[in-house]
Amino acid sequence: MPILARMLPAPLMMEVRRGAVAQLGSLLADSRVATSGRVAVAVGAGQGDHIAKVIAPSLGEAQVFRVPDGSVDAAVSLGADLRKGAYEAVVGIGGGKTIDATKYAASLAGIPMVAVATNLSHDGICSPVASLVHEGGKGSFGVPMPLAIMVDLDFVHDAPPALVRSGVGDVVSNLSAIEDWHLGAAERGEPIDGLACSMARTAAEAVIGRGDSIESDAFLTVLAESLILSGVAMVVAGSSRPTSGGDHEILHAVDQLYPGTSNHGELAGIGAAFCFFLRRDEQRFTQVVDCLRGHSLPVTPRDVGLSAEQFTTAVMHAPATRPGRYTILEHLRLSESEVRDRVEDYVRAVGR
Repeated sequence: MPILARMLPAPLMMEVRRGAVAQLGSLLADSRVATSGRVAVAVGAGQGDHIAKVIAPSLGEAQVFRVPDGSVDAAVSLGADLRKGAYEAVVGIGGGKTIDATKYAASLAGIPMVAVATNLSHDGICSPVASLVHEGGKGSFGVPMPLAIMVDLDFVHDAPPALVRSGVGDVVSNLSAIEDWHLGAAERGEPIDGLACSMARTAAEAVIGRGDSIESDAFLTVLAESLILSGVAMVVAGSSRPTSGGDHEILHAVDQLYPGTSNHGELAGIGAAFCFFLRRDEQRFTQVVDCLRGHSLPVTPRDVGLSAEQFTTAVMHAPATRPGRYTILEHLRLSESEVRDRVEDYVRAVGR
């Protein structure tokens, strides 16, 4: 009988709970990950070293490499070390920058990567994309998704709260990205992957209406699962379309024009709120703004240190960050003066 359904890639294992890293040793002993057990560990500048010490007994004599930052140079250097050492797999331990650099390094070395996330700042935990800094700014690079994912809530609780909260902004921005994908279908005939949309929407809806926050294990579990599901949605779609629309165009423009302004998730949240304002979708606009404020996330450009004029410049530049992607920004084709007026109206609408 023929297979009538497509086969979907998925992580070999996903563990989200307190004490999850205790399972790392048994995972790495799985022959599907490494047949001889020759595994490398890449740690970031944050909690990576501490976690590496905690799990050292289960890793045996695994070589530990330091990842200084989330740059292309750091990833390429790590990739070269992994090739020279003939490692069978690499474990990336840390935040978004470390995970992204390790994903890219693993792809260069042609080996699988296991992600051990120490915070929940964005959906790169499981995405097939690595966001890395290079001489020209910041770019996105296609990579295989991690073979397995661990989120140990003990370490997430120890992470900077602002980084953990920012994951809320990233996952909620899925709602704006999905609207943009449907707009591209209506206006340009762009095909939509309904399953990828469903995954991305489910991830966002699971978070946006909750009344608890990052102090709660229950909330962190849902947030982690939602970010992972967002990454799987990208794998299913074969692109970042279900999780990246005009909202992410704006954040990439801010990154390019005003580097260091804020982190990925915070900018994604502001971008999503502004895009729903442009759509005149009052219900979603209010819902997104209330969610951001409920988690002490920035809502206005001023909240991240940008003037209305700077944010206007970023919105004008945004479409150039993703050529060929059709979003509400490309659809409206607003002039600079029109964008400036909308930004000022947006700031007044959110009340500060």
